[in-house]
Amino acid sequence: MIDRLQAHYGFTRMPFGRDLAPGMLHRHGSHAEAVARISWCVEQRVLGVVTGEVGAGKTVAVRAALAALDQVRHTIICLGNPTTGARGIHHAIVTALGGVPHPHMAILVPQAAEALATEHAERGRTPVLVIDEAHLLTHNQLEGIRMLTNHDLDRWSPFACLLVGQPTLRRRIKLGVLAALDQRIGLRYTMSGMTGDETTAYLRHHLRLAGRDDPLFSDDAATAIHQASRGYPRAINNLAIQALIAAFADDKAIVDESSTRAAISEVTAE
Repeated sequence: MIDRLQAHYGFTRMPFGRDLAPGMLHRHGSHAEAVARISWCVEQRVLGVVTGEVGAGKTVAVRAALAALDQVRHTIICLGNPTTGARGIHHAIVTALGGVPHPHMAILVPQAAEALATEHAERGRTPVLVIDEAHLLTHNQLEGIRMLTNHDLDRWSPFACLLVGQPTLRRRIKLGVLAALDQRIGLRYTMSGMTGDETTAYLRHHLRLAGRDDPLFSDDAATAIHQASRGYPRAINNLAIQALIAAFADDKAIVDESSTRAAISEVTAE
């Protein structure tokens, strides 16, 4: 079916996919702002927190920012599963920097801190620790991250750390018990959804990548997708694909409002 749909609409590839190179990403306002702030966070070697609703494009923005870094001057450590416990985070840091993690936590913590400092001081590379799904971090894990930032009496930090997660992360950090961590955060940014015009531009951008330079979605269809998705990229992708399938099933040359409404009903049905 996918091959027939591509042929029907003259696509050279399926649009709205996730396998895009960083240079092919659509740089709407919130995305561009997030990339700029993440880049600043890395340059200043501070602790940053980037939050947003599910599907807001947080991971995509992080990927774009990291891709733009000088790979010779930076060592990127990405942790996509924070449920490994405090030991798991420190274990991953030591392993990524070429060390052998010590089995005892009391030694592993300073070992991880020393590995970060050595990477910067002796190898001239800035470690960049990125923890995705950071809203799942426990209190002990967050405290462990704070302890890693206790370097040289707070005069400077040898690494940058980025916590990426849902809005609950921001609220948790504001709790009194995490006041010390809250005070160390040098960057805070919350990603918002796209505007209506940005959603339309996003649709056209992905269609151009697939070989269509004309507006395949009607204005009413684009508006319906924007309203249903609240401007969040992942939801836009899902709705746009389903709307394309609905229009193809009815042998339509464009994706109109009726096909889009049918797709929205299908995607949002409980």
